[in-house]
Amino acid sequence: MQYQSTAVDDRMRLALYERMLKPRMVEEKMLILLRQGKISKWFSGIGQEAISVGVTSALLPEEYILPMHRNLGVFTTRGIPLQRLFAQWQGKASGFTNGRDRSFHFGTQEYRIVGMISHLGPQLGVADGIALADVLQKQKHVTAVFSGEGGTSEGDFHEALNVAAVWNLPVLFCIENNGYGLSTPTEEQYRCKDLADKGKGYGMESHIIDGNNILEVYTKINAICEKMRKNPAPVLVEFKTFRMRGHEEASGTKYVPEDLMDFWAKKDPITNYEAFLVKEGVLDDAKIETIKVEIEAEISEHLKLAFAEKAIQLDQSKELIDVYKNVKYQEYNHNNNLKNIRLVDAISEGLKQSMEQHDNLVIMGQDIADYGGVFKITDGFVAAFGKERVRNTPICESAIVSAAMGLSINGMKAVMEMQFADFASSGFNPIVNYLAKSHYRWGEKADVVIRMPCGGDVGAGPFHSQTNEAWFTKTPGLKVVYPAFPFDAKGLLATAVNDPNPVMFFEHKALYRSVYQNVPVDYYTLPFGKASLLKTGNDVTIVSYGAGIHWAIETLEKHGDVSADLLDLRTLVPMDIEAVYSSVKKTGKLIILQEDSLFGGIASDISALVMESCFEYLDGPIKRVASIETPIPFAKNLEDDYLPKNRFADVLLDLLAY
Repeated sequence: MQYQSTAVDDRMRLALYERMLKPRMVEEKMLILLRQGKISKWFSGIGQEAISVGVTSALLPEEYILPMHRNLGVFTTRGIPLQRLFAQWQGKASGFTNGRDRSFHFGTQEYRIVGMISHLGPQLGVADGIALADVLQKQKHVTAVFSGEGGTSEGDFHEALNVAAVWNLPVLFCIENNGYGLSTPTEEQYRCKDLADKGKGYGMESHIIDGNNILEVYTKINAICEKMRKNPAPVLVEFKTFRMRGHEEASGTKYVPEDLMDFWAKKDPITNYEAFLVKEGVLDDAKIETIKVEIEAEISEHLKLAFAEKAIQLDQSKELIDVYKNVKYQEYNHNNNLKNIRLVDAISEGLKQSMEQHDNLVIMGQDIADYGGVFKITDGFVAAFGKERVRNTPICESAIVSAAMGLSINGMKAVMEMQFADFASSGFNPIVNYLAKSHYRWGEKADVVIRMPCGGDVGAGPFHSQTNEAWFTKTPGLKVVYPAFPFDAKGLLATAVNDPNPVMFFEHKALYRSVYQNVPVDYYTLPFGKASLLKTGNDVTIVSYGAGIHWAIETLEKHGDVSADLLDLRTLVPMDIEAVYSSVKKTGKLIILQEDSLFGGIASDISALVMESCFEYLDGPIKRVASIETPIPFAKNLEDDYLPKNRFADVLLDLLAY
């Protein structure tokens, strides 16, 4: 291995050695503890230390870095106390996730590290969002994000590269090409000669670096970062290296040819560099021994502290509370200056006033800028706020959801318009696994609102008409809002933007231009988790939300002799189930109307909760009315049969006659 010594002084050359040696010695100790059953799993980065250490050493302390599970050198180079790392790996409270996640699946704002999730790809888009926030906040920073060669096959990789290139974001994409994805060799992972060529395909600068040569890694990455800080643009770097141990220890390396292992063993980044420093007179045997003794003493001391810590104790109330970031609802009252507007206008006004309220709020979505969005909700926003804050996106829902998370991590707010709620399936993973779980896992907020134009009765067929709220109400960590009226939509949208937790904000397309209401002109908020009692009666409780509320109103208008409480839930998570209980205890009968198909929907959960809590008050069976168990069809007569609005009256009257 050839080392160029002129560009790095002796102090830094020695520091790089110590920084590589420390994670190596920690890993060697962890492998012993793994065999002793004192930690549960280990993903080894032995042989790849030069990449983690070299990249981290080239970054400024205030710059974010998004590592993976073979990047222990990132954590140790950033100076995280070993005790906290050991506690993390043992599931102790002084770790970073309170025992809720393992190994390197955590982040820490203190050290500007954002850990991975097992799905790998989303962190690339998160890096885009962090870098975008730096650009918008005029910070001359680089964001570094890691991926293995296997991860480059994921769609998120390509989406993230494309977004970074289109938006000219200072993201350093680091690919650790270590030969194998678990047991799958590179020739079965991709066809191009070098992964660096993928960067060229997206119009970005790319490099190939010897990942086992610490001086090459450090000097080249340092030069690249200095250039990126002056002229923000993404760069892709492929580090050629090798994984000397199994994907994780249990999988072993029997599938790797022995001669290949021998070849890379000779390229060990630490033994080669150590020999070079000895030759240069920077190190000698005595100094090497001193450094190793000091590191060993630190490891032993911090292990004792971690082992001495008691096992984490279950506190169920804390577990539940920590799913969401605590937020104190801030009420903004409106005056009596009202204007009769449509639902679509109310959402547009609420969004515009939120942009005025929060100068760190960015809106992202397909065609939302000059075009104003397919529903014209952001029409005129570019003129008011500029293209920096009102951003057209490529068609890549997953990367944009992840970028929204990155904006939040780096101190901003994000609203993403999912052009149609149906398309959330293309961004499902980062919604349910990244946004929803981040606060519970490592205490990081996800200050993101995803607007979801949804619903049928518009003849748009199976891919533009779904009302898919049940996909998200099942996921702890998400809040789900579903207004039926302009007044509610405007006030709840303002609250959603103010809330530091991820909010799925459903907007029914069929109501956009058909429902009018007098709505305050000025900015105001409405609380989550408070249902609206629209009508009062004594014979039956009707619970619904979204378009179902309007179908229920039409039914009651046609049957004027029906005395009913009509409850509009308005928010599904949190849900005002107490309002449902209170009404059922008065009327003795309950019917729930939802547009979604019946099985697994909100109506089923409400029915179960009422049965468990109000059974003795019921004077009849709880009835659920919903769409039939098919995808939503296109032709009007088929769609009319699919939707429950024409069946609702019959079921309601049958229940009243019970």
